[in-house]
Amino acid sequence: MADPWLTIIGIGEDGLAGLSEASRKALAGAETVFGGERHLALANAGSRGRTWPVPFDSDVVLSCRGRPTAVLASGDPFWYGAGAGLAEKLGGGEWIAHPAPSTFSLAAARLGWRLESVICLGLHAAPFERLVPHLADGARIICLVRDGKAAGDLARWLTERGWGVSPFWTLAALGGPHEKVGKYHAETYTRAPTVNLVAVAFEARGADGLSRGSGLPDALFAHDGQITKRPVRALALSVLGPCPGRRLWDIGAGSGSISVEWALGGGSAIAVEAREDRAANIRSNAEAFGLEHKITVIAGTAPEALATLDAPDAVFIGGGLDRAMFDAVWSRLAPGTRLVAHSVTLETEALLGELHQQHGGELMRVEIAHAAPLGRYRAWETTRPMVQWSTVR
Repeated sequence: MADPWLTIIGIGEDGLAGLSEASRKALAGAETVFGGERHLALANAGSRGRTWPVPFDSDVVLSCRGRPTAVLASGDPFWYGAGAGLAEKLGGGEWIAHPAPSTFSLAAARLGWRLESVICLGLHAAPFERLVPHLADGARIICLVRDGKAAGDLARWLTERGWGVSPFWTLAALGGPHEKVGKYHAETYTRAPTVNLVAVAFEARGADGLSRGSGLPDALFAHDGQITKRPVRALALSVLGPCPGRRLWDIGAGSGSISVEWALGGGSAIAVEAREDRAANIRSNAEAFGLEHKITVIAGTAPEALATLDAPDAVFIGGGLDRAMFDAVWSRLAPGTRLVAHSVTLETEALLGELHQQHGGELMRVEIAHAAPLGRYRAWETTRPMVQWSTVR
């Protein structure tokens, strides 16, 4: 690396004593040192110190471009820190980083946990629902939280959802002279808030987590009856093939159940729904599953609502398909994009037959029956037959 003007330094609770020689040299030569008040105090930055603006704005750092500058962040600046946000705006030769052990590393070391098998989350600026996809019996989770009050709030949140017997640790000022580690259970954690609490760890016990298979129970979703039912949803998802990093268009999303399960698979979804009350259900479901950051809800109709959207990797059309909508959607798809459409009406079924003949793919008709009471006995109660067409552009 040539001669970077910016040095991103990870600092721990042991302050200057824990910094590498390279970090101390860069800090000593910096004209300006940015960081939180705690970081600046730990580094004895003095008159050169400038506290981060609230809300955070990396432009204040960029205004020092070309002059020796240092940025202080807790532990590893590239793990829920400011490092990546700065690096994305700089050329490769403008910056260098000297990370310190992260809070996650220190917490795992104190608890004797294998860090590679631990779920690490930053919840200091995110809802606790982000935990939902990760909660499973025996899961070990380390969370960054705002303060001691947030730790108590998290303990109550876990208890209300059946995870109250989970062993629960609070870890404060890790790596410094005032380090404290306390062990409790989520349901009995009632400690007074402490301002320097930076992490909570727990081992999930006492409830069932979400299944990783396709087709979650319908009862988990807020809906008005307009929902792709569990077995049909499983069929759709098996063809759509959720993968991390891929984008779904969920057209006529209803409850958003397809979007939710797609996002649980690691992708992002854009749910398009004409009715505002159903769009509200989709938002509610996204929040309940901790996926509001992965599901974008658009209250509108296709194809008009699709005009400004980024191209998808897959498309699901749950209902309302006609030739005009298909032509508009199909023209937007890049080669290799997967499309799945469902129909329960004769008119749309006929259209799917035509599209299958023109574009190939797989056409499937499914009839599902459930056992239901009939007098003193039981009989099969059938649902409307569903036709599924799936193809790749």
